[in-house]
Amino acid sequence: MVHVADSRDEARSNLIKGWERDSAETPGKTRIILTHTNDEVQALNELARGRLKERGELGEDVAIHVERGARDFAAGDRVMFLKNDRGLGIKNGSLGIVETVNSKHMDVRLDSGRIVGFDLKDYAHLDQGYAATIHKAQGVTVDRVHVLATPGLDRHGAYVALSRHRESVALHYGRDDFADDARLARVLSRDRAKDMASDYTREDRTPDHPKPERAPEPRRTRSIFTGFHANPVARQPMVADAASEPASALQQAVRRYARSVLDIAKMEELNLPILPHQVQAHERAGVALDMIRPHASADLGNVFARDPALAEDAAIGKTRATIRAMQMETEIRTNPELRADRFVTRWQSLDRQRLRFDRNGDWRGERNVRGTMADLAKSLHRDPQLESILHSRRRELGIAMESGPSIGGSLMEYLGRGRNLGLSL
Repeated sequence: MVHVADSRDEARSNLIKGWERDSAETPGKTRIILTHTNDEVQALNELARGRLKERGELGEDVAIHVERGARDFAAGDRVMFLKNDRGLGIKNGSLGIVETVNSKHMDVRLDSGRIVGFDLKDYAHLDQGYAATIHKAQGVTVDRVHVLATPGLDRHGAYVALSRHRESVALHYGRDDFADDARLARVLSRDRAKDMASDYTREDRTPDHPKPERAPEPRRTRSIFTGFHANPVARQPMVADAASEPASALQQAVRRYARSVLDIAKMEELNLPILPHQVQAHERAGVALDMIRPHASADLGNVFARDPALAEDAAIGKTRATIRAMQMETEIRTNPELRADRFVTRWQSLDRQRLRFDRNGDWRGERNVRGTMADLAKSLHRDPQLESILHSRRRELGIAMESGPSIGGSLMEYLGRGRNLGLSL
């Protein structure tokens, strides 16, 4: 599984040839190319995509400006999502194939088989997905993996890179990076986990003395796990809600999902990296839950985000209240009138918070709440039923009855006026 070349350039070329041969022989398999630096990822993405373009497997290119800069996308392109979006049901690191794309909109078939569509003005956190950094691939599982080893690796990165596959992995390296197999083994065995986010330039590194160029610390954003506090009692054996009855399949699935949430929450609380097996356990728990009840994992995630205490209870088998809350979440998701009630209540609560911050001169707090309200307003474009119902509830939202046809746009305009003039409900 280890392939050596005289230089990194040759190793890169050999990797792409192997990847292309693998793609042609087993088109139904999922695969990814992994390496350590963003520069190498971009180079490998361009090479891989170029081969598919030459073979006529991609549609017409559409130039799009995404988070990482200008990129060409076409129908048939492999893409990776770079940011969680609960509304779309997308996770950071998710992979898929572009079904359709134009300058404003993209439809992607995820590896799970589900198709997601989104406007690029609302979500542009994606890149070509033929290659990815090892750090970004934590939690990804595909059939076949091709790895380009460079001196920035360590034992943590090597472990992640060499455990993403179900069927096969190929490791490529050049002798200008590693003089021999012993040197490769030493570098891939060293304990340098803190260098995982580092990047290396060709000019700054030597085979024996790589010089890291530190990437800036990523800004931590709120996730569905924020606010959870892992409790040791969650490690107790499963107990049924009723002593005389065994736990049902749904109860067991809810408990497993809750435990996976708490495991990840504990890592975030300690400011530690989430481990690949924890991500996989969370994904498996979600899939198992969705097999019992469609969309249950998304509904349960919303429940836990609103009431973290329910996750603690569910993790030790006290699932009745959680399941009732999940059922209510399902009703709200499927009933636009209930969604409208929740939207209005949430908007009014946030606006009261914003006004309190404004009166107290807490501009940072006011700005943060206004940002949350803006996200809420923008979410309406994904729910035309909800937006239609909210037309008759404009007064409750603080916007004029004669405002424009777009409720989301009117709410954004309201936020702008509120910021500049201090208007309130």
